[in-house]
Amino acid sequence: MRYSRLLLKTNKDAKQFDSVNATLLSQAGFIHQAMAGVYTFLPLGWRVLNKIENIIREEMDTVGAEMLMPAIVPTALWEQTGRLATVSVLMGTKPANEESRKRNDASYILNPTHEEVITPIAQRFKPSYKDLPFAVYQIQTKFRNEERPKSGLLRGREFRMKDLYSFHATQEDFQHYYDEVKEVYVRIFERLGLGNATVVALASGGDFTTEYSHEFDVRLEAGEDTVYYDERNDVHYNSEVAPAEVRERGDSFTVSEIGNTFPLGTKFSQAFAYTYRDAAGVMQPVIMASYGIGTSRIMGVLVEKFNDDRGMVWPAAVAPFTVHLLGLNAGKANVRERADTVYDQLQQAGVEVLYDDRPDISAGAALADADLIGVPWRAIVSEKTGDQIEVKARREQETRLVSAKGLFHLV
Repeated sequence: MRYSRLLLKTNKDAKQFDSVNATLLSQAGFIHQAMAGVYTFLPLGWRVLNKIENIIREEMDTVGAEMLMPAIVPTALWEQTGRLATVSVLMGTKPANEESRKRNDASYILNPTHEEVITPIAQRFKPSYKDLPFAVYQIQTKFRNEERPKSGLLRGREFRMKDLYSFHATQEDFQHYYDEVKEVYVRIFERLGLGNATVVALASGGDFTTEYSHEFDVRLEAGEDTVYYDERNDVHYNSEVAPAEVRERGDSFTVSEIGNTFPLGTKFSQAFAYTYRDAAGVMQPVIMASYGIGTSRIMGVLVEKFNDDRGMVWPAAVAPFTVHLLGLNAGKANVRERADTVYDQLQQAGVEVLYDDRPDISAGAALADADLIGVPWRAIVSEKTGDQIEVKARREQETRLVSAKGLFHLV
């Protein structure tokens, strides 16, 4: 992709936000704030988010089928579960003016989660014990009425999330699947470059269940939660549920939650009378669970984890591009011609490349932009390099001269 054809403009003097991720992503032209807690994902940011979600999608396809549910639903669904009056972050939508009210004066719910939506759907399509177990997931935009959205993509009013829902006839089947999903989550976070920094902690069931839920938490200095480690029993606890003795003697550290799993039991199946007839002819409620991953939050966490004083340092699996190609002094015909050739070669080889083809930018500004954007490899064509290419990994200081073929082997 040529820089000149992208909706991209860096600005190191842009607003300083209350978090590293919001500041760097905004300065590098990955996101743009529409209002507190709501961001536009510009082309570079959208590429990163898509890569995060595609990794999650590949792993989730091993345990469930993808679908897409609506963002807005009738309030009656939330009334049926009793959560309309109890969920503190629940948002609604209604006509904005008189002309709109003349068309339709109804109010709807903007879903922060989709148990109320998927349960009656499952009841209709999977009514028999022979249909169980099954699981479906989606990746979608969610809405929550956060009182004070902060920390950039770590806490917003509008955000992206993967939510999976599973349905079971027996507790044993539920537990087997629940443990399988936790293993899938481990693979996901390893592929995203967060495996070594992620712990699984016991947490509150919140509005979902009286049992423990499980959080996948990334060690992060800027994190909003605290986890306590019980070394004696090798158990991590979220601060909300940590026993007093663990608080007193256990190690603690700050984290950011990126995933969770909730054993819902029969809370929602009973609300919708979703039952099956067992072998003895007795009607039994379906056992359910839900499993979430904050996809846009992961993008913020990655920036918080992987940055330096020059900008972001993207893991290769989610970087917007693999190579950032610069033609220094590209206003000169021989440099531009050579850089164009290298760009074409990279494209033909299937390498994702961001080509800074701006003819009037200084070498210093181009190099600073490359560091700020933070793709894994920087490649420079200039009069000094001649027929070779100066290459440097974003995580390293060392540069090397290679041929185009040598560059292909590196990346």
